[in-house]
Amino acid sequence: MISRKAAIARQFNCSAAGLYDTHAHVQRTMADMLADILIKQTNADNSNNLSLLEIGCGTGILTEILVNRWPHSSITALDIAPAMLLAAEQRVLSTANPAGSNDRPLSDIRFLLADVEKWAANMPVSSFDLIVSSACFQWLSQPQQTLNYLYRLLRPEGILAFSTFGPDTFHELHTAFEEVYRAENMVPQRHGLSFQSANQWIDSLTTAGFSNIQYQCTPLTEEYASPRDFLLSVKAVGASTSEAVASRSLGSRRLFTSLYKEYEDRFSTPEGVAATYDIVLIQASKTQ
Repeated sequence: MISRKAAIARQFNCSAAGLYDTHAHVQRTMADMLADILIKQTNADNSNNLSLLEIGCGTGILTEILVNRWPHSSITALDIAPAMLLAAEQRVLSTANPAGSNDRPLSDIRFLLADVEKWAANMPVSSFDLIVSSACFQWLSQPQQTLNYLYRLLRPEGILAFSTFGPDTFHELHTAFEEVYRAENMVPQRHGLSFQSANQWIDSLTTAGFSNIQYQCTPLTEEYASPRDFLLSVKAVGASTSEAVASRSLGSRRLFTSLYKEYEDRFSTPEGVAATYDIVLIQASKTQ
C-alpha cells in the first residue's frame, strides 16, 4: 500500500505538471503575505548574507520573492515532489538573470528533493538564519517533532515564519457534507484535511523552545462557478487528500450529487458559490 507521503508527492507531481499555477491564487496570496511579514521583521536589505531554508517550495512562488529580496544570500529550497522542484527551478532561474542584468551567482540557490520531517533530523545545528514555509505545514505528519528539529537548525536570533491553513478553511464544504450525511442518517465524515488552530501551533512552538511568537489569522473568501469547479480547483493544486472512508451504502456519485445541491442551496453567491480559506501566519524566534 502506498504511504501517505508518497501519495502526497504523487498528487503534487501531477499538479506541477498540470494547472497548479493557474489555480494557486490563494497560495500566491499567502506567499505575498508571508513575504511582507519577513521584510518587516528581518529589516534586511539587499546586502544581507543570510542562510535561508524554504520548506515546501512548490512551484517557486515564494522562492522567487526570496531570491529578489535577498539576492546575496544562500537559499535552500526543499520539496517532496520532483516535478514541483523542477518547476520552481525553472521559474527562479528564468527570472534571476533574464538579460544579464542580475549578477547573482546561481550556485547560491539549491533545490533539494527531501521530506523535511526526515531531512531536518540529520542536519547540523545552527545551519540557518531564516526558515520559511508557505502553505505547507498542514501536510506535516509530526508537527511537534518537526518544529523541534527546526529550532535546532536555526542560529541564535534566527526566525521561523510560515503560513498555513486554519480550522475554518472550507467550512462551507464541511457543513454541506455534514448535512448530506445526516440526511442519510449516517455519522458525518471529514472530507479533506483537519487543520490546527493558531493556538495549537503556538503551543507546539513554545514546547519546541521558540519565543517572541506572533500570529495573525485572515479569512479569505474565494468564489467559484460551482461546487464542482471549486473541488476541481482544489484538486489542481494537489490538495484533494481526504480523511473520509468510502461508504457502501452511500455511493460516490450519489454523495457528490447531494453535496453539490446542498452546497449551492446554502452558499450561493452572484458569481457561483463561496469557499473560505482561513489563513494563519506565524513567526517565532530562537533567542538562545
